[in-house]
Amino acid sequence: MQLDDYIDGLGEDEEARRRQLAKEKSYEITEYLEDVEQSIDETLQDDALFGSTAPGIFVGSASYPDVSAGVLAPVSEPDRAAEFETGPHWYRRGYTIDDVFQSRTNLLNSAKRTNVHVADEWDGFTGVQREVAIADRPVDVELGLDGRPEVDMDLSVDDISTPTGPRATAEYVDLAENPHVPKPVEYTLSDDDWKAEGAMTYLYNRGLDVYQIENVLAAGALGETQSRKLVPTRWSITAVDDTICNFLRGQIHNRPSVDATEVWYNEYLGNRFWVILAPGDFEFELVELKAPGSVWNPAGRGYNVTSDYEGFEGRTSYANETAGAYYAAKLGALENLADRGRQAKVLVVRHVTPDYWGPAGVWQVRETVRNAFEEGEAGEAETLHDAVRELTPRWPVDIDTLRRNSELVAGVQASLADFSR
Repeated sequence: MQLDDYIDGLGEDEEARRRQLAKEKSYEITEYLEDVEQSIDETLQDDALFGSTAPGIFVGSASYPDVSAGVLAPVSEPDRAAEFETGPHWYRRGYTIDDVFQSRTNLLNSAKRTNVHVADEWDGFTGVQREVAIADRPVDVELGLDGRPEVDMDLSVDDISTPTGPRATAEYVDLAENPHVPKPVEYTLSDDDWKAEGAMTYLYNRGLDVYQIENVLAAGALGETQSRKLVPTRWSITAVDDTICNFLRGQIHNRPSVDATEVWYNEYLGNRFWVILAPGDFEFELVELKAPGSVWNPAGRGYNVTSDYEGFEGRTSYANETAGAYYAAKLGALENLADRGRQAKVLVVRHVTPDYWGPAGVWQVRETVRNAFEEGEAGEAETLHDAVRELTPRWPVDIDTLRRNSELVAGVQASLADFSR
């Protein structure tokens, strides 16, 4: 399918609607938090939360290395605990931003101040937290709280981790059942000398998705035993994405290039993604176009354009401009290339519209790019530059702005149509 036919087939949104900003949306979250507070009142017995089922953990980064580390457990509907944990099922079920916030506000973060140097500690609160993290399904626990929970919501300032809801200081936590731990995780735990990067790659190759590996890494359950540390959740997310990306890039290093320039498209939660694969050695760039009124440009008068790039040999520094979204988008693209046994120049353009009113986390970047290759048919163009020229009318900024902010677009020449925009 030629690219112009592909674009024409996409059309505009079926329903044009007024953009809702965070202030308006926040009333819905406030009302839901009030429901959560009522659920806590109904569930707590003498400051203990009985019969809850913990699907995961959360490790903060403030005051590192003495961090707030907690067990996440629902304050209601414990039989749905697995649904409240971040994962690809949110995309498959078409979760809205409201759904994400409601799922996370239903999880009570029962935390204690903990030093990250846990090594081989599997007793007490730290031990239970680590057991919950390495399990492949929610674990029944009994939580004792030191005082009433604080019913609020914490949002990730860099949109890496998903929001967290009510929190309380944990007095104790006990397992009410034996966790079910996958055999590959047991194997990595038993190896005292396996470095964390190799263990992550092993788990990925044994079928664990990055979401499971993130939990295991956050719990300090990977790496050489005496060096094992709790890893703040937002760090673990990017670390796993980056490690698996490095592995996949190595897999395609000597593979042939794609034969033609392909353009893939997907949109979700007010984010529109264009993924362009062009013949050549592997390069990757994420360009983000953040609309005025969107969560990361709420007061802007124009579009905020940011980008990060790497060449064939990869990056040696953190992608500061696009942060965790860079690694999540790259993972989705590299998984597709590795499955096909090909390499390519990859340009991902992310249009963050005003519909993205709340920071849901980079899981939605990862899943939207992953599924771009699964849903629909690719458009084709002669070259990457041709694709950019043809797609520019679909984007909210002109070609000059893109050239100034993108390594891969820098050499694209303007057409007469660009001057008439």
